[in-house]
Amino acid sequence: QVQLVESGGGLVQAGGSLRLSCAASGRTFSTYTMGWFRQAPGKEREFVARISKSGATTYAVDSVKGRFTISRDYAKNTVYLQMNSLKPEDTAIYYCAADQGPSSSRWFEYDYWGQGTQVTVSS
Repeated sequence: QVQLVESGGGLVQAGGSLRLSCAASGRTFSTYTMGWFRQAPGKEREFVARISKSGATTYAVDSVKGRFTISRDYAKNTVYLQMNSLKPEDTAIYYCAADQGPSSSRWFEYDYWGQGTQVTVSS
């Protein structure tokens, strides 16, 4: 069992940056693939980025490649999403998730979820 708490969302102008954090409880942080997803109003939940259990491998959806970076800090049991050059279409609730299995981009394969943090990008 792991609990996830996101923070760092907010309102930012287009072109700006935000860093999302996701703090995980427990001592098994390194046994989970960690992912970030987002959901905009009226749209389906969308994969954003993931990082492997070892931290050696990351993957991001094409729409955020070159702008968003996922990383993890094992000492702090925290995963981050650095978001640069934000666009209005990045506006959504962002969720952190943990997956006990192999790295996946499919939301239904993730076992634990945070409550979400709102990101709003104004034009």
